[in-house]
Amino acid sequence: MNSVTKGKVVAIVASVAALAVVLAALVVVLADRATTSAASPPAAAGQSAAPPPKDQAGQKQGGGAAQGVRIATANPLYRTGRLTDVNCRPGDLPTGSMTAYRRFLTRVTQCLNKAWAAQFRKAGLPFTKPELRIITRRVTTLCGTWNTGADGVYCSTDRTIYLMIGKDQLRNPFPLGITRLVAHEYGHHVQQVSGVWGYYWAARTIAGKARRLQLSRNSELQAECFSAVFMSTMKGTPLVTDADWAYTVDWFRKNGAKGWPQNDHGRGPTQAAWMTRGFNRGTPGACNTWAASPRNVT
Repeated sequence: MNSVTKGKVVAIVASVAALAVVLAALVVVLADRATTSAASPPAAAGQSAAPPPKDQAGQKQGGGAAQGVRIATANPLYRTGRLTDVNCRPGDLPTGSMTAYRRFLTRVTQCLNKAWAAQFRKAGLPFTKPELRIITRRVTTLCGTWNTGADGVYCSTDRTIYLMIGKDQLRNPFPLGITRLVAHEYGHHVQQVSGVWGYYWAARTIAGKARRLQLSRNSELQAECFSAVFMSTMKGTPLVTDADWAYTVDWFRKNGAKGWPQNDHGRGPTQAAWMTRGFNRGTPGACNTWAASPRNVT
């Protein structure tokens, strides 16, 4: 009788010990998942410039780590020359019409599809188009909750550009401003499809806070530069006049960093500098923030 009792006790102790090991392993796995999720949300966001003021007549006044680094710093897209001019003319954007906004943004996105598809062919890289979703309020995407301060978001999980059009945009549309925004979010899609974002997200997972902010600035400033490269293909058209472009760059110089609680998009003057560089040169190669000196990506 005593021997049977002791055997049962031993069996119970062994079972409890095994259960403790399993529970401990589960806690470690769950903690690791939570940390990874918090450190690397697969989305990027942008903001739009407020439209310029108007006078009383209503006229405008103005692989391995080394391989991953190489994909970011020496991507074939950088050697493709000027972005293809696809004669983009999205038309007018009248006040108060969501239908007009949808038509306008769809046409701009079609222009971006044609321009970047041609550039990827030059680089010998495969290309797929992103999806476009126009919304009137913040939504939860497959990448998570809507980013604070954002007017647009690119989610790499479903490769979709989300653009939020609110009452202010409807009442006072700024065609150049919204075109720049969709081109910025499209720039993140270019990073995703070209492999640049593969390096970016992999590097984030092993980086400390300061390094993560630096990597975010590399990504956001490149997308802003890509946007300006696209805008340069419409230079001198009614959509991209010299006065409106100068106003937009100056707006970002003064306000570009105000919408973000951390310096993850770059200071206003830095944003303006990369916008100017992309617009003046008109080439994806002008936007290689990954090989730039850190003092130029602040």
